[in-house]
Amino acid sequence: MQKDIKTEFFKINDPSDGQKELELAGKMIREGGLVAFPTETVYGLGGNALDPSASERIYKAKGRPSDNPLIVHISSAEEIYPLVSELPKTAVSLMEAFWPGPMTLVLKKSDVVPATTTGGLSTVAIRMPSHPVARALIKEAGVPIAAPSANSSGRPSPTKAVHVLEDLDGKVDMIIDGGESDIGLESTIIDLTGDTPEILRPGYISEEEIKKAVGSVKQDPALFARPDADAAPKAPGMKYRHYAPKAKMFLIKGNKKAALAEMQRQAQKAEKEGKKVGILCEKEDAALFEKYSCFVLCENENEEEIAHRLFSLLRETDKAQIDVLFSLSYKKGRLGDAIENRMLKAAGYNVLEAKDEL
Repeated sequence: MQKDIKTEFFKINDPSDGQKELELAGKMIREGGLVAFPTETVYGLGGNALDPSASERIYKAKGRPSDNPLIVHISSAEEIYPLVSELPKTAVSLMEAFWPGPMTLVLKKSDVVPATTTGGLSTVAIRMPSHPVARALIKEAGVPIAAPSANSSGRPSPTKAVHVLEDLDGKVDMIIDGGESDIGLESTIIDLTGDTPEILRPGYISEEEIKKAVGSVKQDPALFARPDADAAPKAPGMKYRHYAPKAKMFLIKGNKKAALAEMQRQAQKAEKEGKKVGILCEKEDAALFEKYSCFVLCENENEEEIAHRLFSLLRETDKAQIDVLFSLSYKKGRLGDAIENRMLKAAGYNVLEAKDEL
């Protein structure tokens, strides 16, 4: 795709106030164009999921590997039936419990879904977003919309329209500004093609919530491990570099007192080496790092705040030209798995273990 495309930009907070713009965006999607739009999780870069050339444009605009599958977005539950070859009872149970919302189901695809959309896989990832602008756009388009996050591949996912502009201005046909994303982390992805539902990407809907809906569920072993470079990704975000700031990032694990002390030691060491140091921390701990560039994730380990702010703050560290970035690990609570998964990928699996102080 040409880089000198004039990207149109519209602000739509309520579909009823942006009907004309949504009709134009829907027409663009039907005709093979790309439209970035808001969802409750992060902003998506949308194209016609049934048009192989549209999916190819998405990969090109993002600089995304073509074997990394795209998530297909629908506006109503009924729209799933033409896209899949079978719909197990577990899928129906999850749809009833969590749709519309931040859950993506991986199912066996029908022939109508092109291989370019699924990264060459025989499965398709599908979700129904809860954001009213996203749903209205899909309805106007009249086709399912394939939409990965609307960022350059590898960068932190966009939670504001300005983030999309930073990465994709001149590469897409339209950006719809629907305000800041409510959640801030991408959807939970669950594979329903095996005997037991398997979480391929943790998200806002937790493992415990899924168990309540369908009983038994397992986690993919790769969620918190460095990905196999030779393995084909079964879902978005499983294989390639994701969410990463420009700075070299480290996660520090251990009890909080020891981890904060280790973070101070590592920050001092990096500063002596002439590096600009950034710290992701809680508000109450910021005073410990006042000589560095501090980016406040939350107060009192509030995981909803961490999820909401994480990607935006990683982009702020880029603007501040941070060389090395440190954060505690936050693998606890309902969103702990999702936060840990994103932070590990952002840090390139650079983890420091803090020793308990005697």
